Amino acid sequence: MNDSLLPVPSGALQIPERPYLVDSAEQEPIEFSLVLPTFKESQNIASIVQILTQLLDDYLPGQYELIVVDDDSPDLTWKIALELLPYYPQLRVMRRQTERGLSTAVVRGWQVARGKILGVIDADLQHPPEVLLQLLQEMGHGADLAVASRHVEGGGVSEWSAVRRFLSRGAQMLGLVILPEVIGRLSDPMSGYFMVRRSAIIGKQLSPVGYKILIEVAARGKIRWIAEAGYVFRERVAGESKVTWKQYVEYIQHLLRLRFSLWPVERFFRFGVVGFSGVFVDMGVLYLLSDPSMLALPLTRSKIIASELAIINNFLWNDFWTFGDISRRQPGKRQRLKRLIKFNVICLAGLILNVLLLNLFFNVFGIDRYVANLMAIAIVTVWNFWFNLKLSWRVTDVEK
Repeated sequence: MNDSLLPVPSGALQIPERPYLVDSAEQEPIEFSLVLPTFKESQNIASIVQILTQLLDDYLPGQYELIVVDDDSPDLTWKIALELLPYYPQLRVMRRQTERGLSTAVVRGWQVARGKILGVIDADLQHPPEVLLQLLQEMGHGADLAVASRHVEGGGVSEWSAVRRFLSRGAQMLGLVILPEVIGRLSDPMSGYFMVRRSAIIGKQLSPVGYKILIEVAARGKIRWIAEAGYVFRERVAGESKVTWKQYVEYIQHLLRLRFSLWPVERFFRFGVVGFSGVFVDMGVLYLLSDPSMLALPLTRSKIIASELAIINNFLWNDFWTFGDISRRQPGKRQRLKRLIKFNVICLAGLILNVLLLNLFFNVFGIDRYVANLMAIAIVTVWNFWFNLKLSWRVTDVEK
């Protein structure tokens, strides 16, 4: 019986152009591969395989496969799945004994998959299988990623407690803060029910944390078009739920890991160096204008003037050095003026925050005015960099 098991891929979590298989005759591509990651799903596996087979036999006859990836369940889910092979020729089974985790199970399943489209669905029947057909239709229309969502029209949850609803929505809001360019494209970033075009993630180094992989795919893949279909999350009929508070912690860890891995470190370093030069302009002018031994102007007025001069200094250096590769592809005085205006608007918002923080630190907490100013500048630097990267210097403004 073990001879019928799929080989378990090892090494990097990357999706190959061709499946990880020994027998090259089995590498002929098909349209769709659906992975069912399992752990202690012996009571559900036969039912979900039967339902999925009936659906896909009608929709994609001979052009799909179901891949059960089991983490060596103590209830022998993998063995029960193997016993189904004679009745379901599209079924394949993998038993993992040295690796654990839902997200990595999905990737290992995709590595042996033959499909041009790769999908994942829970094996516990909480994901309504019929929504698969809507997702496949969206992929047929050209989507790179099709997601079953609880938070669009037609979606919802059945009998979730108020606490679980709050945690789910809170996780989404936190994701918007930490990783807005990814989470902002997904109405249900914690969905475990979706499909992606293989070509969009070939060769990408995936590093999923915890039990969800969608944000990893959306962040690292070449995803231009995301489609969504609503579904109502069902309550489990058999087996036991695997949702715990630790999974929300892992979700936050995943967001932070993605944030730092996607952050343009070298460009941010240059932005920081330029910002440091602006500190000298800002601090020098602030001293001349506000110090009691100099002009002794009001602190807020002095700060605004000092900051604007620092902004102009920073723009010139950033346009020449930090974002010079982009600026050279957008030549002309008009384009530079547009960048300067955008830079000023973004930094103005940062300036308002800076002034509020400066007054808070100086007037409320009694921190020295210069130390308070440095603290405010440091906090606003990240704000200014990210929004200027996305708005003032945008590669997408350049025709290719």
